Amino acid sequence: MSLVLSIESPQAGTMTGNTTEDGNTPSEKPVAEPNTEDDSAPSQDKPDGSGPNNNRSGSVVALGDSEDDGILAKAIKVLNWMPQRCRYDPKNPPSFTLPLNILFAFSGTFTVANLYYAQPILNVLAEEFNVSYERASDVATLSQAGYAVGLLFLCPLADMVPRRPFILFLIWLTATVWIGLCVTRNFEVFISLSFLCGVGTVTPQLMLPLVGDLAPAHRRASSLSVVVSGLALGLLIARVLSGIVANFTSWRNIYWIAFGAQYITLVLLFFFLPDYPAKNKGINYLKALWGMAVMAVREPLLTQACIIGFLLSAAFTSFWTTLTFLLASPPYNYSSLEIGCFAFIGIVVVALAPVWSRLITDRFVFLFSVVLGLAFEFIGIVISTFIGSFTVAGPIIHAIMMDSGANFAHTANRSNIYTLDPKARNRINTVYMVFAFAGQITGTAVGNRLYAQGGWVWSGGSNIAFIGVAIIVGVIRGPRETGWVGWSKGWNIRRDDMPKREQVINTVDTDVEEILQPRLDQQEEQNLQARP
Repeated sequence: MSLVLSIESPQAGTMTGNTTEDGNTPSEKPVAEPNTEDDSAPSQDKPDGSGPNNNRSGSVVALGDSEDDGILAKAIKVLNWMPQRCRYDPKNPPSFTLPLNILFAFSGTFTVANLYYAQPILNVLAEEFNVSYERASDVATLSQAGYAVGLLFLCPLADMVPRRPFILFLIWLTATVWIGLCVTRNFEVFISLSFLCGVGTVTPQLMLPLVGDLAPAHRRASSLSVVVSGLALGLLIARVLSGIVANFTSWRNIYWIAFGAQYITLVLLFFFLPDYPAKNKGINYLKALWGMAVMAVREPLLTQACIIGFLLSAAFTSFWTTLTFLLASPPYNYSSLEIGCFAFIGIVVVALAPVWSRLITDRFVFLFSVVLGLAFEFIGIVISTFIGSFTVAGPIIHAIMMDSGANFAHTANRSNIYTLDPKARNRINTVYMVFAFAGQITGTAVGNRLYAQGGWVWSGGSNIAFIGVAIIVGVIRGPRETGWVGWSKGWNIRRDDMPKREQVINTVDTDVEEILQPRLDQQEEQNLQARP
């Protein structure tokens, strides 16, 4: 029995700055780009005469010489079915609209939340499973470890396979495995399933590069900021909701709520997530992994962004880890519920991030927004370090300015590195996130150690050092510099790829003339015929 599986992956268009590779002005839709592979042979999954509605990237069709092959082909076709609105048409690529942007943010919120539901209720889990607090903390640790594994080994696959079925499969698999967390009474099973669910919770990191592909260049930063804000909201919702639900009902209810949220996300994405072709055909997986390590040390822009991301994440986790110790001690002596309310500060970040990105990041070079966000964060950390020991205003100022500054800087960093190679955005995002994750581990270890030795001022001093070094890394290499250090391409902070206002006005005027001229000609002809 012969069986041939064919995956059609027409290449998607790339945009650099404000023009496509062929010089055309981009619209709200990505432009289909030529296939880099030899397409001279007839496609096995698109018969002659098939229209654009039948051309679905990522569809898998089995061909063979037996009835079993035909049954398998039909089964695969059913599994790959998608609504008409979601099917990819190279002549009419999907538009990136605000509702789609919000859907991506919503999906990121209720998938990344999987990592944080357990953190506020570790003491409850310890009591439920009759284990020590230290053993219960393995739930959060293994969830994060699973996330790191998925980040490193699953995210690069998104550059090689169609992302719609890949994202839907990961969400379905994670949500299904999640049922075990809701019902098991064995702690070993619970932590094992927590690890597996952490592996599958990388879907937000698949959506961010997809936003980079779908969003037009002049709106990429603000579009990314909406999704990044959704991730911040997921952290907020998970911690607050988990604490409240576990306080008044059974802790298992929060896991059932999370299960329902994941399946709601799956259904919404199934009906509205547009199909998009794989950007690389025939790429070797192991070589792709090695290529990420090579990019990290050979590409100056990526190295600069990764170091900044590492230091940002270190300062972030150092603060939030030691904040609990500060607020639980004199002079505050706050309860766990009062400490949990600090998570509501994330609402400020969610509200400010898209506005900042629209007004600053989309208009100026990305490095300017990075340095500005770092400076904003630096000021908040300095204030909090020296007044946080005796007034709660310190930690509040710290949380608002640090969360906001970090969000601005991370969004600008991502927007910047996504310009390097549009066909490798998932691998580039993976490299960046591996550095950020390493920063989180470093910040937690350093912050806890220094707080134990010198209290709030010592841990705050480490945060000042982290962000201070990040600012130095940001300013030693200019936004147009091609080497490792310097500002040889100028000091202008305005983006070079923004459309000029005169060009936009002329384009609109031309379009209006093209629409109205036939009507004017027709009216003039009617007037001439009406004359005696």
